Amino acid sequence: MGWNVRYSLLLIFSTAVSFFASLIIERQRHKKAKTVLIIAIIIIFSLIFYFKYLNFVISLINPSAPKFDIILPVGISFFTFQATGYMIDVYRGDIKAEHNFMKYALFVSFFPQLVAGPIERSRNLLTQLDKTYYFEFERIKHGIFIMLYGYFLKMCIADRAAILVDFVYSNDMATGVQIAFATFIFSFQIYCDFAGYSTIAIGASKILGINLMQNFSAPYFAFSFKDFWHRWHISLSTWFRDYLYIPLGGSRKGRIRKKLNILIVMLISGLWHGAGLQFIAWGFFNGVFQLFDDLTLKVREKVPKIVQISFTFVLLCLCWLFFRATSLSIAICNLKKIIYNPEFTSLVKNIVDKYGMNEREMLFLLISIVLLMIIDFYKYKGVSLQEKLFSKKWYVQTAFFVVGITVIAVFGVWGAGYNAANFIYFQF
Repeated sequence: MGWNVRYSLLLIFSTAVSFFASLIIERQRHKKAKTVLIIAIIIIFSLIFYFKYLNFVISLINPSAPKFDIILPVGISFFTFQATGYMIDVYRGDIKAEHNFMKYALFVSFFPQLVAGPIERSRNLLTQLDKTYYFEFERIKHGIFIMLYGYFLKMCIADRAAILVDFVYSNDMATGVQIAFATFIFSFQIYCDFAGYSTIAIGASKILGINLMQNFSAPYFAFSFKDFWHRWHISLSTWFRDYLYIPLGGSRKGRIRKKLNILIVMLISGLWHGAGLQFIAWGFFNGVFQLFDDLTLKVREKVPKIVQISFTFVLLCLCWLFFRATSLSIAICNLKKIIYNPEFTSLVKNIVDKYGMNEREMLFLLISIVLLMIIDFYKYKGVSLQEKLFSKKWYVQTAFFVVGITVIAVFGVWGAGYNAANFIYFQF
């Protein structure tokens, strides 16, 4: 409401529709319940269509047609998916419908994860709202630790990486190798930007006593695209699995149908991320590379895991090239530059000297990325650095918090004159 009072009505409307529809679904026989569910989903998704996809559809039909002046409400995709998942859970009988409107409204609009996830499930979040919570120092300390790491990801890595990435991608004269390097950096920008938000949300919720689901699990240590989507935006990938892939038939209707279902899910995932052909291409490549995983399974089993991880990461960067571009034609143009006009000798000189970063800033960014990968490596191996820290003496823990806050304050990108970079996923 602080941003746009009228848009808060959309959240109230979506909440009311899903709340009352679920009450009707619980009381009606199966056939009528299904009809109510379909109608409610159509009503809720019509809001997303209008605000997010109407201009996109108009441009596909008639590129020269005038566009509507529509501003996308923050978080609409996230709270819509959360409400839709709840209605489907009630329809399936996985949970009982919530009869307290205010409690259900709290579930839909829970502020830490409202605008960019994780997309929570009713079985996890809604049930926790029944409990009474008291001040617990240890819980709050853990929550602050988690938030601190989220701020490091966002302010020290993502926002610093954005300086370089934005300069390169906005420069028509950028060479292929500069675009390739900027895309490599963007892969960490979007990871740290989105994981940073999710981590802050999880930490803030922890302080309140609420445990949100994990949303990222060392995604760049994935050895395949299927493994990557088990580690990246976990709340969305599991949402699509449970509410789209399995209802489409999953892997139960033969190999051809399974491959088709994977492509459909990834294309819709691309469209969910943005109303543009470049996002559809991004989803398409993610789907195709998952099919490629199945075809090359026996070959990959004979290859060292580090080679599999490296190969997967290179293909992921190819996908991110389309995700970051402002249009499909620009993405294709950038890809051609990388292939046909690399000019490797211009990499360090032009990026450091001409694209908004001095050598010290570049060095800190690369060191931070290395630190991120070390932390993710421990996570990949199942080692909790948080538990290790909190097993130390109190003065070691205190020193860590002081040093961590100091590093973010000194080296984070923020403050007067800084053009604050919104969280990337706010636009989705």
